Amino acid sequence: MRKQALNDEILLKIEKPARYIGNELNCVIKDPERVKIRFAMCFPDVYEIGMSHLGMKILYEMFNQREDVWCERVFSPWPDLHRIMKERNIPLFALESQDPAGQSDFIGITLQYEMCYTNILQILDLSQLPLLAKDRTDGMPIVIGGGPCAYNPEPIAAFFDMFYIGEGEVSYDALFDLYLQAEREGWSRREFLVRAASVPGIYVPLLYDVFYKEDGTIEKMVPNTDGVPKKVKKQVVTDFTNSVWPTKPVVPFLKITQDRVVLELMRGCIRGCRFCQAGQIYRPTREKDVEVLKEYASQMLRSTGYDEISLTSLSSSDYSMLEPLVSYLIDNFKDQGVNISLPSLRIDAFSLDVMGKVQDIRKSSLTFAPEAGSQHMRDVINKGLTEEDILHGAGLAFESGWQKVKLYFMLGLPQETEEDMTAIAELANKIAVRYYDIPKEQRNGKCQITISTSFFIPKPFTPFQWARMYRKEEYQRRAAIVNNAVKQQLNRKSMKYNWHETDVSVLEGILARGDRSIAKAILYAYEDGALFDAWSEYYDHDRWERAFEKAGVDPDFYTMRERADDEIFPWDFIDNGVSKEYLLREWKRSLEGIVTKNCRMQCSGCGANQFGGGVCFENQDKV
Repeated sequence: MRKQALNDEILLKIEKPARYIGNELNCVIKDPERVKIRFAMCFPDVYEIGMSHLGMKILYEMFNQREDVWCERVFSPWPDLHRIMKERNIPLFALESQDPAGQSDFIGITLQYEMCYTNILQILDLSQLPLLAKDRTDGMPIVIGGGPCAYNPEPIAAFFDMFYIGEGEVSYDALFDLYLQAEREGWSRREFLVRAASVPGIYVPLLYDVFYKEDGTIEKMVPNTDGVPKKVKKQVVTDFTNSVWPTKPVVPFLKITQDRVVLELMRGCIRGCRFCQAGQIYRPTREKDVEVLKEYASQMLRSTGYDEISLTSLSSSDYSMLEPLVSYLIDNFKDQGVNISLPSLRIDAFSLDVMGKVQDIRKSSLTFAPEAGSQHMRDVINKGLTEEDILHGAGLAFESGWQKVKLYFMLGLPQETEEDMTAIAELANKIAVRYYDIPKEQRNGKCQITISTSFFIPKPFTPFQWARMYRKEEYQRRAAIVNNAVKQQLNRKSMKYNWHETDVSVLEGILARGDRSIAKAILYAYEDGALFDAWSEYYDHDRWERAFEKAGVDPDFYTMRERADDEIFPWDFIDNGVSKEYLLREWKRSLEGIVTKNCRMQCSGCGANQFGGGVCFENQDKV
């Protein structure tokens, strides 16, 4: 009989017990006696979020292809179970075996969102491990982090033995082989960490020292051990078409956030929006062959029983073979009741034609992300979108039968004026006017426009990493300006305005841009009860203010100042492939409102062509 980490009495007490029982369709079960490495793949959020994460699915497939590795899944227990596990001393467990995660050789934690940092400590705490890497001893698991937040690992460096920088498909096999050698030859924990630092993409924080200037900025960061590289270079999959893909993903027992088959069309983005971290760290742009995607679609539908396919990438409209792929999927699967989801599309005639074929227009809404209301701000952020483009796309949508539109903007961008803020409401009104210009008999009911604003956060490895942020009161003031402007529009009854929480945005900025000093505050916040900060019902800003005060950290130092051109950032030890010189050049161009052409039109000399292939290789002669 299969063992269960939680007894029936506990399962009956907690919300959604299916999160914890494992044994789902396509999960990988191995004989623990026949594997040499146990890897606990942890997502520091609830099951429904973690099970939707594509990167975790890819690595689960890749690791389990090795006969000597068993990769199992671990998710953050919801607060109800967290309390019980602490009270009864129940260790955090992996879903596949139900064994304690702390008995694994590796605990790998996906770093997807800064607001999940306290959940990292929850995973370590419930795994009954020391929270600080320096306190771990021989025989304890190696704690490794990876994902987009690993591009500034410094705020959480104290909790990790190592980080993987870049795309996981490249260097994990070398790391596992090194670990097996360490086991055979009886290396100490430190000897393994020192040797692992030479594996491409591996960063071991304990092997580096950071020195600060009197003003609190970084003077230098240097290795403290011989043979450790001064810079850690991100790892990039160059043959994207033939890289590992999960054709038999695990199918959950309960509905998750992205409950469908996912096809990754391409990695990277040609657009170069100056606020977008993903658009920089995933360079160069690489496409997957369309015939391979067609085969994957068939295999995954058969192996999962799903009735929806999502075509995903940072900008799906830029996939060169989108039209033949979508036509194939419609022709082959629509009659089987399979829906096609098309996120990240530009609203043009082709996209609308496709969406009209696969969606119920009366129920669905269209999403535009102008990011800024005025042309001035769209040029500053290098959005590459004119008001004419937006209104033309909206007009095509309305003429095709849509009347619900979602508009996404950012507030607090560099150089933003009050005119730029009110322009958000004015643009929404122009879109509504475009709808009511259509003859009444052709309209599909009342126009519904939902305006949402988030607050700009200057992320590492973007041209805006030199920019400042604001205090929550200033963000609230800017949201109020937009709200008042919406109320003054002629078509205000067709509009609804929502804005993001200001407290959370400020904290996210601190965690995204912080250095090693931030770790104490994260630890103190967790000890004070912080958990699931990404969920508004559990977020407590007062708790974080107490943590920063106790840690002696001034949050304004990380948010309220524009950086000097030559400041050393906490993340500068990472070689992202995109040069700091290019990012600074783009920062200067933003101050002048100069638009940089996208990568297909002209290479901007960012440096990512060093990896070869894709759009960079095609256009590197167009600098």
